[in-house]
Amino acid sequence: MLEDHLSSPVTRKRLRAGLAAPHIDDFSDWLQAHGFKRITIQLKLMALAAWTDWMRESGFSAMDLVSGLEACRVAFKQKEGPCRSPGKKSVEAASTYIRFLREQRIIEQPPAPRSPLDRWPILHEFRSWMRQHRGLREGTLDMYQLIVTDMVDALGDKTHTYTTKNIQDFVLNRAKPHGVSRAQSIVLSVRAFLRFLGATGQCSSGLSHLVPTFSSYRHQSVPRFIESDDMQKVIDACVAKDACGLRDRAVILLLSRLGLRAGDVAELRFEDIDWKNGKMALCGKNRRKEWMPLPQEVGDALLEYIEKGRPPIKTDRVFIRVDAPIGPLTRQAVFHITKSAIQRAGIKAPSNGPHMLRHSVATAMLREGVSLAGIGAVLRHQSPSTTAQYAKVDFARLSEIAQPWPVEVPSC
Repeated sequence: MLEDHLSSPVTRKRLRAGLAAPHIDDFSDWLQAHGFKRITIQLKLMALAAWTDWMRESGFSAMDLVSGLEACRVAFKQKEGPCRSPGKKSVEAASTYIRFLREQRIIEQPPAPRSPLDRWPILHEFRSWMRQHRGLREGTLDMYQLIVTDMVDALGDKTHTYTTKNIQDFVLNRAKPHGVSRAQSIVLSVRAFLRFLGATGQCSSGLSHLVPTFSSYRHQSVPRFIESDDMQKVIDACVAKDACGLRDRAVILLLSRLGLRAGDVAELRFEDIDWKNGKMALCGKNRRKEWMPLPQEVGDALLEYIEKGRPPIKTDRVFIRVDAPIGPLTRQAVFHITKSAIQRAGIKAPSNGPHMLRHSVATAMLREGVSLAGIGAVLRHQSPSTTAQYAKVDFARLSEIAQPWPVEVPSC
């Protein structure tokens, strides 16, 4: 009921008399069910009242809610219209109200924009083939799809007409605005698509070998990491005992103790945790499930978050957003949690992402005498060459084999 969420009798009267009156009680309860705090619900309802007042003064009816929202948005941006726009907060509240009406099927959903998969069915075939035969995760497939969509848009979906020249021209033009790292990912995506086409008989099987490459040296850079003391400062920066603090501490411990990827944390499910035996299951890039030991410190943080901080929501994902609308955590959210923890710790880090903590875990293990094979097992690397990059950060052992710089260099 509206009276349970809004204390102002004047605003309640405005809403009861406005265009949102038939559904205002259900909307108020819907806001609470989606995790909005009491003060936020009151502010949204007050802003919604200002919007419904503007709608009535501007001549809109209850049948014109969607068009009225668009007109209010335009009036706010252009500062024009027969009546003064109620402001940005009212536009946001009206958008939330329209979303509620659509979820309840009171008004029709807008026609969904045509996705690249609908426009180009071959993209759907490509994703399914890569998922089945290469075991790629959705995040990797999304990255591939961005490039492949541009390629199909530029060259067309008649893949048997692809030639060496137009493929090379596409790759060079697409990579031109970017650096070497991004250019290499473009090459990787195009080659994967061409291999799929060759394997399914939709183009010549040799086209993937004709994609131009961009020169770079393997492992030419040193992995970016922070020292163990700074790592502990990042963990200690998550001390709040509210829902946000408990969640952030559990996330940071998973990243800094087990070296998980952001996707591993975001996609962690209850069925992946074996509390009795102290281990957890993780799926790497090849979708192969591997069981890893769950340290006591990490398990305690996870349990405290689940019991005291996790919102009650019907999902098997462990980590949930704190801010409404409540839902499972995303990889981008894990990045922002890491960045915020590093900033609160006040340390100077080479980067603010979760992968930097993964590098730091590997570096710490190497300095404690763990072999490269052991590090590869913890980080779940498929190839030993991936783990070999960490040998470059073992400065103590490298100094033993470093040759002295010559005092006098003979002239050429």
